[in-house]
Amino acid sequence: MTKFLGPRLGGALVTLWIVLTVVFLLGAVIGDPVNMLLGESAMPEQVAALRESMGFNRPLYQQYGSYLADLVTGDLGESIRYHRPNLDLVMERLPHTVRLAGAAMLLALAVGVPLGILAAWKEGSAWDRAAVSISVFFQSMPVFWLGLMLVLIVSVNLGWAPAGGVGSFSHLILPAVTLATHPTAYIVRVMRGSMCDVLEEEYITSARARGLRESVVVLGHAVRNASLPLVTLIGLQAGVLLSGAVTTEFVFAWPGIGTLAVDAISNRDVTLVQAVVLTGAIAFIVINVVVDALYGAIDPRIRESR
Repeated sequence: MTKFLGPRLGGALVTLWIVLTVVFLLGAVIGDPVNMLLGESAMPEQVAALRESMGFNRPLYQQYGSYLADLVTGDLGESIRYHRPNLDLVMERLPHTVRLAGAAMLLALAVGVPLGILAAWKEGSAWDRAAVSISVFFQSMPVFWLGLMLVLIVSVNLGWAPAGGVGSFSHLILPAVTLATHPTAYIVRVMRGSMCDVLEEEYITSARARGLRESVVVLGHAVRNASLPLVTLIGLQAGVLLSGAVTTEFVFAWPGIGTLAVDAISNRDVTLVQAVVLTGAIAFIVINVVVDALYGAIDPRIRESR
């Protein structure tokens, strides 16, 4: 397993360094934080003094070196708007985003995997057509529109769940359902396609010829071999949910990383934008490494061939 994961860990570190460099350069290109702090009416002496105190009068390569050194110690800088460490702001919002993304992924798996298996098992039947139609419907539905419709119908008209905010479990229902629609659609389609391919393999035919029950053949033999593409999809969608749930969090006033990113962009808080982007990139990289490890655990042939 060490030989299998070693190159992937090395690639993850290289990817992380590239992301750090791109984030730093974007921060340098977007604008001068000193001008954002003092405004256009500031005196040149004030601008020069603040630039020197913040280290922006140094050459770019020296700023880059200090930026990497600070990241090694966990220093993501200070927010221009909130005047607090960016790491504290991110860690305050991150648990809420993880909670929402985790609930959405569990819901997507609970709905998408059985629908995909059933569609492949009953290929060509009404169940198959219904599952495919549901996945296409979910995938084509705009997330922001679905969120607004759920607020209008479920919260305003029926009063079954809160319209937004964070608190009890009831506050999580509508955002999780909204965020789970697209992953559910992808999971249904990928699971169905993978299961259809596996059910045509010779060992499945042999298992049926030995007189095994159809449920044992499908659930006991086919599902595990059909799960590799699903593992990849779960990893990709988990990264998307963690780093890209901006629309859902904004619609439901969910205090996560997404709303923090919107606030940072609206206020031109460059250092906070850098911290949010970096957090999403790290989440993506870690999830991809975990997916590679799961690949080797599920199918030893992949681990041994590498």
